[in-house]
Amino acid sequence: MSDNLQLAATTRDVKGKGASRRLRRLEGKLPAIVYGNGEPSNVSIEQKELLKLLENEATYSSILDLVVDGKAEPVLLKDLQRHPAKNLVLHADFQRIDLKKTINVNVPLHFINEDTCKGVKIGGGNISRLQTSVELSCLPTALPEYIEVDMLEQELGDVLHISDLALPEGVTSIALEHEHDLAIAQINAPKAIVEEETGAPEAAADEDTEGDNADDAE
Repeated sequence: MSDNLQLAATTRDVKGKGASRRLRRLEGKLPAIVYGNGEPSNVSIEQKELLKLLENEATYSSILDLVVDGKAEPVLLKDLQRHPAKNLVLHADFQRIDLKKTINVNVPLHFINEDTCKGVKIGGGNISRLQTSVELSCLPTALPEYIEVDMLEQELGDVLHISDLALPEGVTSIALEHEHDLAIAQINAPKAIVEEETGAPEAAADEDTEGDNADDAE
């Protein structure tokens, strides 16, 4: 687990809203809970350390080494409670992971070659991202940081589905297991440009008017 992202934590004995507020205001820490594979544990984490870790997208979909009182255990970040106005985390939930059992995790999609996509560069279309992540099932050791979606060869009208993704060996899609081949992106044709009427039709209309006036004069 040496390649995993790490986060230090300490056991928290005091509970309650008052204790949590003091933890955040006076110590610069935040309360968290670790559950699964045993009894839940209440811990505290340095606010600045967690915020720094959250800058890395991989934090949300990777196995983390949560080092509690010096002892590391593999976990997944399952939930965050954020402050509504400040860049602060109020509470975090972590789930312990058994490295020998499969897990279900939402993994982000990384779209590449969008600017050079045939349907965009040649066809003048635009790409609509219909999904930003995909739920995968695999062993923790096989969990990918993200799934790449190459748009290079896609043409106007093409629709990409989960079944089009190149998943690593040992990794499966939860949606496909339930026979839901969801669309993840499509290349839309450009909107029709409505040209303003030129002077030619107006001229024809003027000629008709002049003809009508001449007839009236006769």
